Amino acid sequence: MTDSHASRRTLGSSDLRVFPLALGGNVFGWTADEDTSFAVLDAYTAAGGNFVDTADAYSAWAEGNRGGESETIIGKWVRARGNRSDVVIATKVSQHPEYQGLSAANIKAAADASLRRLDTEYIDLYYTHYDKPEVPVEEIIGALDDLVKAGKVRQIAASNITPERLRASLDFSEREGLARYVALQPHYNLVSRDTYEGPLQDVAARAGLAAVPYYALASGFLTGKYRPGTTVDSARAGAAARHLQSERGRRVLTALDEIATAHEAPVATVALAWLAAQPTVTAPIASARTPEQLPALLKVAELRLTDEELKQLTEASA
Repeated sequence: MTDSHASRRTLGSSDLRVFPLALGGNVFGWTADEDTSFAVLDAYTAAGGNFVDTADAYSAWAEGNRGGESETIIGKWVRARGNRSDVVIATKVSQHPEYQGLSAANIKAAADASLRRLDTEYIDLYYTHYDKPEVPVEEIIGALDDLVKAGKVRQIAASNITPERLRASLDFSEREGLARYVALQPHYNLVSRDTYEGPLQDVAARAGLAAVPYYALASGFLTGKYRPGTTVDSARAGAAARHLQSERGRRVLTALDEIATAHEAPVATVALAWLAAQPTVTAPIASARTPEQLPALLKVAELRLTDEELKQLTEASA
């Protein structure tokens, strides 16, 4: 196993050092119950992982849930393990059913609610989950800066934002000397490249932002378990299986299979390794419903693809 501390990467211009795979917390309290979630978190950190991604809205979409279930489980786990200072916790604001939007008042109220659920005094990385163009960037950044000054948030970041709004936010922070985004969470993977590559990636690169892509495995499609004629028991099976219908999806699978065989590595590891090697990307996000799903994800810290292999995957996914 690669030395986990040596493999850690600096998150943009921040002082945060993170494992090159962020553990997605979207399944906690949804497809993984509390005990299973604890087991996944234990296995991830035992392997050297230290970067856990969640949101205040996870998992409000599940029947019987209200939102905040994932944060609550992570908070209980951190308290039980006594490891708060060892874990970089990222969460998000704007989508919780009771805390909708990005008004200054809502950002602050939602942050306090997240802090209570996470049972912590500070959030390491606080994202605007979905940008709200009707709210001036000055109001959003001002509220986030207040949270940083109050010691409730260490670093701020954005997700699901246009290049124009991202640039305006960065310009305002720099002009006024306020807290500045250090990371961006885009939708990005081998079968969804235009959701990041282009103007948004250009802004991130120029500003020195760390990209932390979500849907890194395309809802499971890039694990290789979705094949013609197969049925997968997963809450996300429909979203993943649709990629099989596209010529690009099939081309990508073929290339992944070939490279995975050459490295004797899981298909998911190869897909994540391609993503981790892309400009601006610091740590892809992937979630595991069980500890058994983790090894293929964690191996991204060790697998280095050759330039030729990276090119082959890039061409297959074009």
